[in-house]
Amino acid sequence: MALPYQWQWRIDKWKNAVRGLFGGGNQQPRPKICPACGSLVGISATKCHQCGTNLTFSLAAVSKGLSKFFGGRAPVTTVILIANLIMFAISWMATAASGQGGGLSILWGLGGEALYRLGESYPPAIFFGHEWFRLVTAMFLHGGLIHIGFNMMVLMDIGPVVEEVYGSAKFLFLYVATGVVGFLFSAFFGGHPSVGASAPILGLIGLLIAMTTKRGGAHMQDLRSRLISWVVSIFVFGFIMRGVDNWAHGGGLAAGFVLGKLFADREPLNATERRTANLLGLLAVLALIASFALMILHYRDLGQNS
Repeated sequence: MALPYQWQWRIDKWKNAVRGLFGGGNQQPRPKICPACGSLVGISATKCHQCGTNLTFSLAAVSKGLSKFFGGRAPVTTVILIANLIMFAISWMATAASGQGGGLSILWGLGGEALYRLGESYPPAIFFGHEWFRLVTAMFLHGGLIHIGFNMMVLMDIGPVVEEVYGSAKFLFLYVATGVVGFLFSAFFGGHPSVGASAPILGLIGLLIAMTTKRGGAHMQDLRSRLISWVVSIFVFGFIMRGVDNWAHGGGLAAGFVLGKLFADREPLNATERRTANLLGLLAVLALIASFALMILHYRDLGQNS
């Protein structure tokens, strides 16, 4: 059975990316293009003469490489999807190892000690134990297949749109920042354990709503009306159903709207803007690395003490 065209194209991209790791065969060397400013530079150049970007290693070069490897315009959205799926598998195995998670509980029954050890948002641990990494790790954890399934469908529907508007580096910063604010709201006002990607996803919706307020036209008005109706439905559903964290949703939405008003809703236009976007993306990457490193240390320490 033949693969769909989109997957054939993606596999070809992966092959080309892997082939490039080993020198690209017998291809003749060609002039390079700076990943930060787009200037044409010499074959042997290690720095861009226009903006000074290191051509050997830079966040812009990594982002460009990721985009080629994942075969699309939304590499960060794809990486976030994969990270959520990996963390769900880990949390399910950790729950099963503790003697829980059997039967249909995988649909919406994961939780307890496993999610606590893996970094769920837990107010006493955050405010009294100073485990601030939970504000980051919580957005990659989910309470069951239904939870993660719904969130990932919405992420893959909205994420690529927002990433294409702001660029990958700035998108990553906005995703992490809105998620952190959402779980900070949840911990401070909600006062109960919480997990899920819905906080940063509502942040993306907040960004889109802010974007429609800065652009005129009937299409933007229609989009804004549909987004607001969607948000109202999410909050009504949250009040009806148990276990839905409206504080995290509200915090993420508010943070997204404010940041959407502050940030220009377009990709960086010049070297200075690209450098700023890349620094924001680097800040988000460092926050993710530090948070997951602290989570691993915390998980190990709890295991030794139990």
